[in-house]
This record gives sequence, structure tokens and C-alpha cells, in this order.
Amino acid sequence: MANWHSHINGFRAYLQLERSLSSNSVDAYLHDVAKFTQYLEVSGLDLMPGQVELRHLKDFLKWITGLGMTARSQARIISGLKGFYNYLLLENLVSRDPTEMLEAPRIGRKLPVVMSIEEINALIQAIDLSKPEGERNKAILETLYGCGLRVSELVQMKISNLYFEEGFIRITGKGNKERLVPLGSVARKQIGIYMNTARNHLPVKKGNEDILFLNRRGSRLTRVMVFTIIRDLAERTGLKKTISPHTFRHSFATHLVEGGADLRAVQEMLGHESITTTEVYTHLDRDYLRSTIIQYHPRG
Repeated sequence: MANWHSHINGFRAYLQLERSLSSNSVDAYLHDVAKFTQYLEVSGLDLMPGQVELRHLKDFLKWITGLGMTARSQARIISGLKGFYNYLLLENLVSRDPTEMLEAPRIGRKLPVVMSIEEINALIQAIDLSKPEGERNKAILETLYGCGLRVSELVQMKISNLYFEEGFIRITGKGNKERLVPLGSVARKQIGIYMNTARNHLPVKKGNEDILFLNRRGSRLTRVMVFTIIRDLAERTGLKKTISPHTFRHSFATHLVEGGADLRAVQEMLGHESITTTEVYTHLDRDYLRSTIIQYHPRG
């Protein structure tokens, strides 16, 4: 499989340097290709990437189905393989793309979990402000919901990118693309409280001087820490929904669309490359409108 290893290493460099993908995204792509090479090994198929045909890929799909892999996971793996062969074509390492006619299993569009404004308020009110990290955690939740950030964007937020007077923050998103996100008055006020009452008392570690959200040792927060904060608050308030930092982003977008915000503006704030990614929130909005009509219309 030496031929595969060299191509996979080249694919990794392509994803990191040319596509500027995060390490998590790169790992996901490489995992998809590794699953296929694993299939070739256990099946005794000594094929180079250019020798793979559609029938081999279809047999691979049957194999991963037999492993109990869901349709959603299969679709992701197919997407990864298509990305790999797209790279090989770009580099003239293969003459044809065997994944071109490969169809992913049909999956229903999974609508994201969304919290109501009341549920978000309950989570924020459950924060113990008497603890040293209380004001920080409140600022984190207000920023996640007020700005619709990804958790990776939140933990990398820089003080130098806060423009309080203009009411904006500069965010570096996927693919190192920068965008300006409006900073609402509530989030702005809470960030100020955190900076003036908590952060300024921390022993900031070298290299973290410009990072906004720090742990008690003066280092930047990890994504896992933010997940833990939110999970603990959900348990404390008895929230039955399975939520994560991303749920605040979904709620931010859904509440904007429900309020009549322009979809292009929401796309810009979320940093979505394609409007089709943002359109999922119009589906949520239609469900919301339908349930409202059923509930309140006399002939509902």
C-alpha cells in the first residue's frame, strides 16, 4: 500500500495548505480514505488508487453497511473519498475519478437542536456568579448566543479584535477567513464585566496575553472545557435536550430568521461559505410557523 501512503500524505498537505482546513477536518478526510484502504487490505485487493473502479467502491459500501455504519456515516465517507480523488485528478496522479458515479445513501436532512429564549435565559441564570469563573462563563454564553460563534472561534477570540465602540468583533473562521460580527449590547456589557472583574486578576501565561477567555491558570480555554461548562449548566437546570456550544449558534440563527432577518445577512454573520448551509434555518422557521398556526388559528 506504499502508493496509497504517498498519495495520502500529499492529500494531507493539500488539505492543510491549499484548503486551509482545521486539523479536525483534515483528520476526518484522512479517516475516510483510511477506511477504504482497510477494506482493500482485508479483501486482499492489491490495487493502486488509479486501478480502483466503481464496482470496488460499491462493494466497499456493502462492507461498511455490514459493519453497522449508518447512512449518515456512509455519506460522509463517500464525501471524503470524492475529495481524495478530486485531489488526485488535480495533481494528475490518476486519469479518471471512480467516485464520480458513486451515489451516497439518501439521508433525511437532520435539523439542529434549538433552544428557546427562555431555556437560554435559564442556563445563564443558573451560573453561580459567586465563583471566580462565574462572570467568565456568563460572558461565554452571552457571546455564543449573541454572536453565533463556533466554539473554535470563541476560544481563539482576541482582545485586540474587540471593537466595543463600533459594536463589532473580528472573527477568524474556517479556512482562516475573517469576518466582522455585530456585538450586541448584552454580550458587550458582560465581556466588559468579565475583563474588569475577573480576567484582570489572572496570572496570564506567556503567549495568552491577547486571548479573551482564560482558565484559572491563565491559559486559553479548550473546546472541551466549554462543552463541560454547558453540559453542567444543562444538568443543573434540568434541560432535557442534548445541547452543546453549537446549539447556541443554531439558536442564534433560528431566532434571527424567525424575527425576519435577511438570510444573506445571517449567512454573513455565521461565516457560511454557501447559502445552502444557512437555508436549514428556513426549514426550522417553517416548522415554527406551522406549529404556531396549528396552535393559534381557530381552524388549526
